[in-house]
Amino acid sequence: MNDTAKEKADMFLFWGCFIALITTAFAFITRAFLINIDTLWPADFGLDKVQAQELFGAGIWPFAISIIVFSLIIDKVGYRAAMVFSFVCYAVYAALALAAYGVVNAAGLEDQALADAQAKGTGLLKWGSIVLGLGNGTVEAFINPVVATMFNKNKTKWLNILHAGWPGGLVLGGILTIILGSQAANDWRILVYLIAIPAFIYLVMLVRAKFPVNERVAAGASYKEMLAEFGVLGAAIAGFLITKQLGQVFGWGDGVVYSLLIASVVAYGVYCQSLGRPLLIFLCIIMMPLATTELGTDAAITGIMEEPMKAAGHHPLWVLIYTSAIMMVLRFNAGPIVNALTPLGLLATCAGLAVIGLYLLSFVQGLLLIFAAATLYGIAKTFFWPTMLGVVSEQCPKGGALTLNAIAGIGMLTVGIIGGPLIGHMQENSAKVAIEKDKPGVYEKISKESTYILGKYTAIDADKVKTLGEGAAAEVQEIEKVAKQGALAKVTIFPAFMLVCYIGLIFFFKSRGGYKAVEIGGDGH
Repeated sequence: MNDTAKEKADMFLFWGCFIALITTAFAFITRAFLINIDTLWPADFGLDKVQAQELFGAGIWPFAISIIVFSLIIDKVGYRAAMVFSFVCYAVYAALALAAYGVVNAAGLEDQALADAQAKGTGLLKWGSIVLGLGNGTVEAFINPVVATMFNKNKTKWLNILHAGWPGGLVLGGILTIILGSQAANDWRILVYLIAIPAFIYLVMLVRAKFPVNERVAAGASYKEMLAEFGVLGAAIAGFLITKQLGQVFGWGDGVVYSLLIASVVAYGVYCQSLGRPLLIFLCIIMMPLATTELGTDAAITGIMEEPMKAAGHHPLWVLIYTSAIMMVLRFNAGPIVNALTPLGLLATCAGLAVIGLYLLSFVQGLLLIFAAATLYGIAKTFFWPTMLGVVSEQCPKGGALTLNAIAGIGMLTVGIIGGPLIGHMQENSAKVAIEKDKPGVYEKISKESTYILGKYTAIDADKVKTLGEGAAAEVQEIEKVAKQGALAKVTIFPAFMLVCYIGLIFFFKSRGGYKAVEIGGDGH
């Protein structure tokens, strides 16, 4: 194959991977719409807010776990097999969701029969969501190493362009969801069918495509060497998050969780006989606050912006579409920016912008100012995820698919297990301080105590707030709203920590002659 033909084949494969990522975005945004609009899944299946979010979570944790676990075997089973598996997962999800629709919309359902049908339908949706999450994770597990291998001389640029598919899918899927909103109110199956469009396209594009041999495999680096890059320390970080997540989902006690963790890490260490690359472990640590900054704060920021959007008479989904459009455009144009700043320079700049953007979002009021601050934050978070993947792939090529995807899985799991709850705790604590200051003695009457992974905390109980009476309850809710927005100032600790780390890495590489991508065998690695 001559160079021109190879370039065309590579770009065809790239765009197939791009559309596969769009499919994951379609799946995410349609499920978010179906779950969060009270007249759709909550109404059909009798879900309260907690049950609805549990159903939403059922599609998230399998994503994070499968991207790590699949990376251990993807070079053995092949990228094509992984791609087909992801498509099958989408098909199974659609089949289970459509079956759930049929169960709750059967004729003559009333009282206990209706309740039984809703319970059965919810079960179908839960298992469908789990399978969907596995499919989404598998997409990430094959597209990241494929693109990093095809463009191994310019990984950060092309991984950024690849990951423009996520916000691009959110933009396209969000607009279609808004357009089809009235039809979905009568029959929500139309939103399930939406996923089929990009899913069939990437299947047709990739089923006969010639996938590259991963650069690790092509260079002759062994499977054991790949595991050694991640090492015992990397396995311990990922293993803790995986077992903790599974423990939460299936109700395992700490004894079971830590027994599984110790056994798996010991087995990993005995085989690979390495603590792991120090640089990679450091990048794994940075990925935790990075993921929390990017993903963990999105819900809080969206919540702040939704109210003025509704007041202005606009659909709240336009907030997500707007910020996603920013990310899509910037990621498509990442090449010149990466070349000008270097990957670490870009990450340091984004961390600094995130500090400023989050701080401004903690107190600005009014639609225009909120959008201005959110724009600054949106620009900052645009490059976090794909540029970190690029740095890992450029500096740890022997780690192949494992290190590239494991760091992404670590980030996602951190948000669900530690980062998201920690941000929630910051918001609750800010509300506590504000209420105690403005209304002494009231907080004790309206709060409840609970626990999470980092210990005990107190939170406002909405039912207890109602007992204060309409006027007092409204005052407390207003104080709570302002205080929780103010908590975003505390969230700046995450990008501030990242900024310090990136500056440290810049000086580290400068002492070694500057940042350069590592080629397997090129400098002893």
